Amino acid sequence: MGAALSCRGALRRPPARVCTGQRLSAAHSRLCGVPQVLRDFKVAARQAKGRAVGRRFCARLAPMTDNDSLLRFVSSVANDAHVKVEETLGDGFVRLNISEAERRQAKHDIRGVEDVVVELLRNSRDAHARRIFIANAREGDLRTMTFVDDGVGVPAHLHDRIFEPRVTSKLETMVTDKWGVHGRGMALFSVRSNVAEARVAASDAHKGMALVVVSDTTTLPERADQSTWPTVSAGEDGRVVVGTGPHNVVRKVVEFALEHPEVEVFLGSPTEIVSTLSSLARAELDSARLLFCDDPERLAVWQRPAVCADAADLVAIAESLGLAISERTAHRVLAAEAPTLEPVLSVVMPAAEPADERRPDIYRDRRGLRVHHSDLDAFRRSLEDAFDVLGERYYVHLKGEPRVTVGRDTITVRFDVEKED
Repeated sequence: MGAALSCRGALRRPPARVCTGQRLSAAHSRLCGVPQVLRDFKVAARQAKGRAVGRRFCARLAPMTDNDSLLRFVSSVANDAHVKVEETLGDGFVRLNISEAERRQAKHDIRGVEDVVVELLRNSRDAHARRIFIANAREGDLRTMTFVDDGVGVPAHLHDRIFEPRVTSKLETMVTDKWGVHGRGMALFSVRSNVAEARVAASDAHKGMALVVVSDTTTLPERADQSTWPTVSAGEDGRVVVGTGPHNVVRKVVEFALEHPEVEVFLGSPTEIVSTLSSLARAELDSARLLFCDDPERLAVWQRPAVCADAADLVAIAESLGLAISERTAHRVLAAEAPTLEPVLSVVMPAAEPADERRPDIYRDRRGLRVHHSDLDAFRRSLEDAFDVLGERYYVHLKGEPRVTVGRDTITVRFDVEKED
């Protein structure tokens, strides 16, 4: 009975006190770890924020010395991803901050010699050149091209650095044209990465540039037919477009000249380029300036052949521009016997008809003339056979194939010849 009462009494005890305390103790034991984790997380966040704020305020309050640049200051405050320029090289040239993917892609932008020509033409255009002279020659498997322009030029201490990736003078003027994007500072890097040699032969600030590229056709291919000039014709909208012909170096130059008629482009052999440079410079420069010029480097790059008084000097000046000629050729240039070049547009464009004030002739035939490339090849071979008769009688021989240009009402044939010694 006592046991029963004791048990009954135990059952009558209010269980809330004991169970509540136990539950609170258990709940406290289970939850005590959570605030600790939260406290640790908050402490770590405050420490990280303090370090960031400390860095930010230190970067803002640190005095700038004379050697500090604005670029380093912006880089220390902002994330590098928001900074366009990685390094300032001076004279308006900078190294851009671009992604590794763009750097790797640029090397594969060059697939052939024709791509090299396009990149170098665009490079001269972006340097504000109004005249571009291209000397093109091949010996064995090596093709040598020299680009001379009257652009802004490159200072001497940057002659080699402009071939490094991301180096450019176009910080805010990235150009998108029919050949793609240009202005990332990767064009010359891509060219040097794919050719046997690429170098600046002569250049200085505001004096233009002469750039030499030597490509090995066994590693960088080119079109088999490099002598045929393309045909041009006017479309229905009146615009002149390139028609038939191989996609060779000449076609790329013609396409560029049509796209940028404000730029005069000359294409020929090294002899023709030297003769053209000398002729144009003599026509523009004052004779007294040419006569008393004791330092050719004071002139623009493209004008330097005009100051030469003897053949030896002309050979040396031409060599300094990356244009190799013989002393015999130099004598011909000085005697005005070497052929000079016309701008590419003047060669391929049909001659303009004189204005006619009379009433238009509605019966006139205005159809264009187009000749299939196979017929042009056959016609060109027959011209070579016909020229052999003159060659035997007058001791001359052809330099390459005859150039056939088809106009709307004309077919023009041009023979480049060399005299035998």
